[in-house]
Amino acid sequence: MTVSGRAKLTARGARTRERIVDVTAALVFAQGAAGTSLDEVMAGAAVSKSQLYHYFADKDDLLRAVIERQTGRILAGQRDALEAIDSMAGLRRWRNLVVATVEAGGPVGGCPLGSLANELADRDEATRAVLGTSFARWEAQLAAGLTKMRVAGRLVSDANPEMLAEVLVAALQGGLLLAKTRRSVRPLARALDVAIAHIGALAPVAEGPRPG
Repeated sequence: MTVSGRAKLTARGARTRERIVDVTAALVFAQGAAGTSLDEVMAGAAVSKSQLYHYFADKDDLLRAVIERQTGRILAGQRDALEAIDSMAGLRRWRNLVVATVEAGGPVGGCPLGSLANELADRDEATRAVLGTSFARWEAQLAAGLTKMRVAGRLVSDANPEMLAEVLVAALQGGLLLAKTRRSVRPLARALDVAIAHIGALAPVAEGPRPG
């Protein structure tokens, strides 16, 4: 019977499962889900087939664990910047972190989560749901910051944080795809700048002096 990562594991079992997911995530990021075989996973993680199937029902189950792992890594890497969003300056700092991270790694692999979505969103409903939840978690972090901005009066009262967060993630994903294709971080920077400029336009207009 598979535990699929949900049942309580021993410390050793948890480490084994983590190793399997880590190895699979690295293989999938390098060569895609379709190009990654379970034989490669078993060899890389130094586990037997019986061990693999003890933790995961099948390859799809393992890939869903990879989606969750990559989502956790992305959010952990951006946690401080996301939590600090309470102004346009904070939003730009998050943008700068994203762009700098991609630039430092070379814009060749794209977004680990976006790449998985591109390949797996039509695989099955369970996988699509996990991908949807992953993007929703990312958007929720951005929406929380945008909500703080609205509450503080830095955005107009009818600004929609959830919609704006969705726009930011869409700009990020599209920018990353072009950055990967063109081997340049410029499309990502531009896409985020345009999205952030739109949000900046939702700042309340300062009341000018009244006519005498």
